[in-house]
Amino acid sequence: MEIEICCGSYEDALIAYNCGIKRIELNSALYLGGLTPSIGTLQLVKKNTNLEVLAMVRNRGAGFHYNNDEYVVMKQDAQMLMSEGADGIVFGFLNEDRTIDKVKTKDMVELIHSYGLLAVFHRAFDCVDDPYQAIETLIECNVDRILTSGLKATALEGASLLKELIDRYGKDIEILPGCGINYKNALEIIELTGTNQIHSSGRGWVIDPTTHNDYVDFTYELSKRDAYECVSSELVTQLIGQVDF
Repeated sequence: MEIEICCGSYEDALIAYNCGIKRIELNSALYLGGLTPSIGTLQLVKKNTNLEVLAMVRNRGAGFHYNNDEYVVMKQDAQMLMSEGADGIVFGFLNEDRTIDKVKTKDMVELIHSYGLLAVFHRAFDCVDDPYQAIETLIECNVDRILTSGLKATALEGASLLKELIDRYGKDIEILPGCGINYKNALEIIELTGTNQIHSSGRGWVIDPTTHNDYVDFTYELSKRDAYECVSSELVTQLIGQVDF
């Protein structure tokens, strides 16, 4: 069983590494669903760990329909990340009708494969209307792996579709269940889906008292005043303890 931890910083990566994790998805701005990490973050992670690093390429929040200017930036970011040691790129492109943008996807995959690295399509997949058409398009584009919650809010809710996709398409493309997976439900999701890999955030919180004063407030999680998210070593350790890792 492979456990991939979603990291939003160098510190997150070190925590995952020190817990014994081998593979991470490296981002920035996890509160926006994960954006492109800085080159400095990637350099430090690769210098000071032996983690397999899948680097996110996503230059804004909201959806996944990008204009040509945005796409040029994303390709440039991907090239820089791969040149600095990323082991793969995580991305996702949709058309306005919520189908896979085949042109951009195929172009990005060809770029990634030209470096001999992994092409991972992220949870933009969970916004499509037809998962079967979408996955067949991704297979046609030679995508290596899909991160998905089975088109539901969490992987547990989407477990039936995840199992179906793994059983039906698993020989052609890797399916990586993710979203809401933790030490409490990991075994259930593994048993329901038959997966051999899971993606988890292991999310905890750190208080930063400079987040607000009497006049301004930069809190972004209303239930966690003055806090930012981080990987929790306790939660990752508990997850590892529940899984045949």
